[in-house]
Amino acid sequence: MKSIIPYISVFCIVLTFVSCGKESKENKDRLVFRYNESSNITSLDPAFSKVQSNIWACNHIFNGLLQLDDSLHIKPDIAKSWTIAPDAKTYTFTLRNDIFFQKHILFGKDSTRTVKAQDFEYSLGRLLDEKVASPGGWVLQNVESFKAKNDSVFEIKLIKPFPAFLGLMTMKYASVVPKEVVEHYGSDFRSHPIGTGPFQFKLWEENVKLVLRKNPLYYEKDEKGNALPYLEAVAITFLPDKQSGFLQFIQGKLDFTSGLDPSYKDEILTQKGELQPNYVNDVNLITGPYLNTEYLGFRMDGDNKTVLDSRIRKAMNYGFDRQKLVTYLRNNMGTPAVNGMIPMGLPSFNNAEGYDYDIEKAKELVNDYKKTTGDKNPVIQLSTNASYVDIGEFLQREWQKIGLDVQVDISPPSTLRQAISTGKVSFFRASWIADYPDAENYLSLFYSGNFSPNGPNYTHFKNAEFDMLYEQAFKETDDQKRYVLYQKMDKIIINEAPVIALFYDKVARFTRKNVTGLGMNPLNLLSLKKVKKN
Repeated sequence: MKSIIPYISVFCIVLTFVSCGKESKENKDRLVFRYNESSNITSLDPAFSKVQSNIWACNHIFNGLLQLDDSLHIKPDIAKSWTIAPDAKTYTFTLRNDIFFQKHILFGKDSTRTVKAQDFEYSLGRLLDEKVASPGGWVLQNVESFKAKNDSVFEIKLIKPFPAFLGLMTMKYASVVPKEVVEHYGSDFRSHPIGTGPFQFKLWEENVKLVLRKNPLYYEKDEKGNALPYLEAVAITFLPDKQSGFLQFIQGKLDFTSGLDPSYKDEILTQKGELQPNYVNDVNLITGPYLNTEYLGFRMDGDNKTVLDSRIRKAMNYGFDRQKLVTYLRNNMGTPAVNGMIPMGLPSFNNAEGYDYDIEKAKELVNDYKKTTGDKNPVIQLSTNASYVDIGEFLQREWQKIGLDVQVDISPPSTLRQAISTGKVSFFRASWIADYPDAENYLSLFYSGNFSPNGPNYTHFKNAEFDMLYEQAFKETDDQKRYVLYQKMDKIIINEAPVIALFYDKVARFTRKNVTGLGMNPLNLLSLKKVKKN
């Protein structure tokens, strides 16, 4: 009788290899974070990190002097400390001496070196170089000069005080890059990036896939002293159709997706903004404030006499239910804007009483306007774009109940932006997303020195007290005192009503259940350095 032992042994060996192969694949998958970027990526050069897709990718690869935590507090990054002169115009940064540029091949050799203050002098200089043509030069518009005092001290002098300046230095535009690499590749640095961030460039097949690998030289560690990042790689695909990207996520082929597209928002979320029951066991929902205020603006020096009357502007503010709008048209992904223009998520968020739903008050104001002016049927035209039609029609019905005839005019986004900037519309839909974490972002919309088309004051609102407070805030370096000034300005906007604040936006992030450490921040910046897949 032949022995069956050899056959059993071979079977066991094969089974062992299959098991090991499966285990190896699972271990590898656990160390790779995958997401889709439907908007594509146009450049990996931080000087061109204008849109979110570029910003996210550059945030994986690059660092700057400073960084933000998830509560938008400014923290050290490559600069371990800094001082501000008493005149609030000179900033002196002291750099760490253990920051290395990622390993790279230059002139046929593996290269790396420490970051020096001269690298920041070069990197910020690129933003102002006309040959580079970076869209980020504006972050230095209030800068008089900058220079390396020595290898570890970098100094920036401002033309005038600007307390929000440190926030600008956290933007990806202000990342450090190595001169020798940039000059070697020229414009191709966009596809051969070398930075100091937690991940380094590996492969980019444009419109198909981007792969980043863990940077073994990255300086940050977690609370237990373990090196960051935990992941070995990041893989980004570029499916242009958001619904296709969502399906990939649901099938487990992606670890993360962000935002709510009309094509799938009702599929994954209930009207209350909670996960649909069939996704609760597989998906995590992370939500939080997003620094975006959606609003409607009145042209305060336009030719529509109806909207120039504060009674009408206040009536329209009182005349609809913001919570109803957010619940039924946004799946609860927003917070009713009843506290002014400064959104939730900023430290200076204003809890002052704004406009909540009061239909009787709204009717009273409209009737008083009609009685004193003799205008029995005031007509107002709301200019918006196609993506806002549902909100426009909702507001139209609500305002009809208080005696106002509001007509909704639809224009292409580019046409609408041009019309708003040049004052061709008297009542328009707009939104304002913060570039940096300071309420000055939103208050600049109402400073008389910023009249459009040369600035962001699209309503042409003008108020002497507001302007005085705005200018005073620039000289105040104490954050808490400056926040008080911001809140006073926001109250003036509430009282004068040059805008109708609709809602403060929310970020919606979805991850698979095995993802931890992703976090959330009101700028919707994607940071993966502390992410784990279990």
